[in-house]
Amino acid sequence: MKQVTVVIPNYNGIKFIRGCLDALYSQGEGAPEFETIVVDNGSADGSREIVKDEYPAVKLVELAENTGFCHAVNVGIELAETPFVILLNNDTKVDENYLRNLCRAMDQRPDAFSISAKMLMWDKPELLDDAGDRYCMLGWAFARGKGKPAANFDKPCQVFAACGGAAIYRKSVLDEIGLFDEQHFAYLEDLDIGYRARIYGYHNYYEPTAAVIHFGSASSGSRYNEWKTTLASANSVYVIGKNMPLLQWIWNLPFLLLGFFVKFLFFCRKGYGSLYLKGLGKGLKKCFTPEGRKAKVPFRFQNLSHYLSIQLTLYTDFFQILKKS
Repeated sequence: MKQVTVVIPNYNGIKFIRGCLDALYSQGEGAPEFETIVVDNGSADGSREIVKDEYPAVKLVELAENTGFCHAVNVGIELAETPFVILLNNDTKVDENYLRNLCRAMDQRPDAFSISAKMLMWDKPELLDDAGDRYCMLGWAFARGKGKPAANFDKPCQVFAACGGAAIYRKSVLDEIGLFDEQHFAYLEDLDIGYRARIYGYHNYYEPTAAVIHFGSASSGSRYNEWKTTLASANSVYVIGKNMPLLQWIWNLPFLLLGFFVKFLFFCRKGYGSLYLKGLGKGLKKCFTPEGRKAKVPFRFQNLSHYLSIQLTLYTDFFQILKKS
């Protein structure tokens, strides 16, 4: 019986898709049985044809247009019939023990919703790209350990959320709390779903023995650009609006305003200040759309201890972000 389904969203990934699938199908001894689903987001570069012609074991789902990361992975998740689902970016190459170690880590942690892999930089694999995501009361999300020596992050630990580029998720919890919010389209959707799981009382972890190298920004083209700046800033507001109850939002408001102001100054230096403000406005508007209101996580008193735990993490992650650890 298959234990895990690997869902790979693909959009014009011709430079990477062979390497991604070849590494996935080169798992070492003890690897669990798995299924692979590639959800193609209307690619026009030939990568869809590569999957169809060269990888018969892969289930290919062909979408007519680019519907975004969230919709693509949701399509794959809904097709999965296994206890676990792994989301894997097409610009990655996994280690030979990746599947075995992620599945084993999930088996050992029944409270886990997700577990983030040890993501390494493509051109400098001795450095970390991501070791799970932090989130703080300034409204900042931060890739834990980014640019630091990978050897310094060899201990499993709890994180605020898993990076969706190479993480494993428990399917039963997804069935309970809902799938990725397609209002995000892309960016911070993994933070959002990890946040939601924590509200429900589940936890997210980092597993260093599951390693993967990651190119990064393969779909958007660069780390900073107009489209990404606008969308990511909009989603940074949307995450807060849909997950924080009113009292927590008010409590954190001074810190959030400070965080958004500092980010505005940062993007002004990049030449994207007006786009950042435009994105914040779009995010605020998104919170009050019918779709945004429907996606709002309702406050329930039985989750109060979970909200308090989240608030404590917002404080502790702030100091960790300052230390860039």
